Amino acid sequence: MKKILVTGMAPVAMLLFSSLAFAQADKLYVLDCGWSHNADESRWTPGLHVGEPIDMSENCFLIHDKQGYFLWDTGYPDAVAAMPDGQVSGPTTVRRNRTLAAQLQELGVKPSDILYVGISHTHPDHTGNIDQFPDSTIVISKAEFDATQKSQRPAFPATHKVMLLEADKDIFGDGAITVLQTPGHTVGHQSLLVHLPKSGWIILTGDAVHLKENWEARRVPGMNADKEKTLTSMQKLADLQAQHNAQLWINHDKPQSDALLHSPKFYE
Repeated sequence: MKKILVTGMAPVAMLLFSSLAFAQADKLYVLDCGWSHNADESRWTPGLHVGEPIDMSENCFLIHDKQGYFLWDTGYPDAVAAMPDGQVSGPTTVRRNRTLAAQLQELGVKPSDILYVGISHTHPDHTGNIDQFPDSTIVISKAEFDATQKSQRPAFPATHKVMLLEADKDIFGDGAITVLQTPGHTVGHQSLLVHLPKSGWIILTGDAVHLKENWEARRVPGMNADKEKTLTSMQKLADLQAQHNAQLWINHDKPQSDALLHSPKFYE
């Protein structure tokens, strides 16, 4: 496995260097990467909505910069799309309406066209199709990599090229796509900051926050690895949102997801 280690955590203010005012990615596609029906919302909202069902979205995001393609998360496994009743795991039923592979093919994008696959974290609903991209470099935090690759069920094969981050990382060096270190949900969780010419700045939260309600109340699910780090990461995203007048796209918030343009439509 080829590893590239990026070290040295810079303060949030360092993201505001001059190139960020001008550099922009070309297009951002919202890909349908599955959804789940869950029997008890209180798993994410401790003490509230006990026993109430909730549907949650799962998106992947394909971004084109002039230097190449960057894919953010890979969603639930494509195999779920062939299961008539979905994939059942305890109180959760997962479904995929379309495969990730089919959506990329529709756009004329081959797996080999994707230079980087960034993953917010290694939970299976975000890493289900990494094996489709054997030639891409996986962008993951070193803390997440160290915590999961040593397990009996690593998130991806050891043959993958990886870029290990210990700091926020401007992927193409032009300020258009920046991976943000936002630990708390897991030990090495990441979010993404994207700059587009017409849509402006967009923050893709990953699971730094699960629901709009949790964002507004600064509510932390009990499942998270570290409550205080989660709150610190949420504040980091709030500061960036204010600094850039950015949109905040909360990955699992299905009402917000349903209102977005989905591929083959795109944001620019």
